[in-house]
Amino acid sequence: MQPIEIISGPVSHLDRANVDTDQIMPKQFLKRVERTGFGEFLFYDWAKEPGWDLPSNPILVVGENFGCGSSREHAPWGLQDYGFQAIVAPSFADIFYSNCTKIGLLVLTLSAEDCSALARAGQGEIDLRAQEVRFAGREVAFEIDHEIRRRLLGGLDDIGVTLGEHEAEIAGYERNRRERSPLIPVTTEL
Repeated sequence: MQPIEIISGPVSHLDRANVDTDQIMPKQFLKRVERTGFGEFLFYDWAKEPGWDLPSNPILVVGENFGCGSSREHAPWGLQDYGFQAIVAPSFADIFYSNCTKIGLLVLTLSAEDCSALARAGQGEIDLRAQEVRFAGREVAFEIDHEIRRRLLGGLDDIGVTLGEHEAEIAGYERNRRERSPLIPVTTEL
C-alpha cells in the first residue's frame, strides 16, 4: 500500500444516494480474487446508459450511504483500479468504509452541502495530515479515526501493521523455531 498524504486534482461527481456494492461492482465480476482488473467493470450497468460520463479523476464525490449492500471487497478494488484515490460523501456504509481504508483508498465524510460545493468546484485537494479538504478558496476540516489515519499516512495494511508492531517477536519466534526443529533439506530423489 502506498502512503497517502495529499490527494489533489480534478473531481468526478456521481450524484446518486444509496449506491450499493452490486451497482458499484456487479456480481458477475466477482470470480477473481486479485485486486486488479476490476476498474473496467465499475458501474457496469450504469455505464451503458446514454450520457454516462464518470472520468477517472483522483477524487470522487458521491451521495449519502455510498457502498451499502453486501460486503464485497471487489467494489473498493474496482474504484481504486479505475483511478479514484479518494471518495467523499455525506455518509458511507460501515463495511464498505472499512474495506476501502484497508486497501489504501481514502474515504471521508463531509456535509451534503460541502460535498456539492466540492463537486461544483471540479478541483480539490485533500490533506490527510492536516485533515482538510481545500477547494474554491475554502478549507473544510474532516474527522477520521486516528488509527485509520495513521495506517493511511504510513501506507500500512493489516499485514504491515502486524509486521511493524511485532517484528522483534516474529524474528525471535523464527530463530527459536529453527533452533528447536532445524529445517530438513528437501531432495527430489526417490
